[in-house]
Amino acid sequence: MGSLRLVTILLLTTVGLPGSPAFAQSPTYGVGRTPTAEEIRRMDISIGPTGEELPPGRGTAKEGALVFEQKACIACHGAAGLGGLAPALQSKKGQDVPIWERERILPLRAPFATTVWDFINRGMPVGNEGTLTPDEVYALTAYLLFVNKVIPEDLVLDKQSLPKVKMPIGDDYAKLHEWKPNTPRLEGYPY
Repeated sequence: MGSLRLVTILLLTTVGLPGSPAFAQSPTYGVGRTPTAEEIRRMDISIGPTGEELPPGRGTAKEGALVFEQKACIACHGAAGLGGLAPALQSKKGQDVPIWERERILPLRAPFATTVWDFINRGMPVGNEGTLTPDEVYALTAYLLFVNKVIPEDLVLDKQSLPKVKMPIGDDYAKLHEWKPNTPRLEGYPY
């Protein structure tokens, strides 16, 4: 019986140890390789508020209306961004209603116009993400900003003009609520 126990212990230490977490902590796993600078650049598609990462291109609201039809955005979002199964892209409420009391519309609630461009570029059309050209993304951004009365119809959006668009949310984005000691964090907040 003692020799069986010894064999079991030897098997566990010789077979079990190489697969243990201690070996997984080695500096290299022998799998994959370090990505090249070009591969990292292609994956780094984030667009910041300044727009310095934006690609060359241009688009207008009129061009965007055509792209909205051609790329079948209407199928999910409805005509002019209203009435589809996907989120509405245009507010049904008037300009006189405060921004936080309107629907959750990306072109209205986004803190920067570059955020709208970035979302369309990364996430649309659903199922074919990343297939829009920069010109199409600029045009769709212009169209959505126009139908929400953020920009005039004839404004050409490009790398220089897009970051300069003043969004309706203004300084209300991430504005801190007034708070005093021994009061609830937010009105109506239960904890």
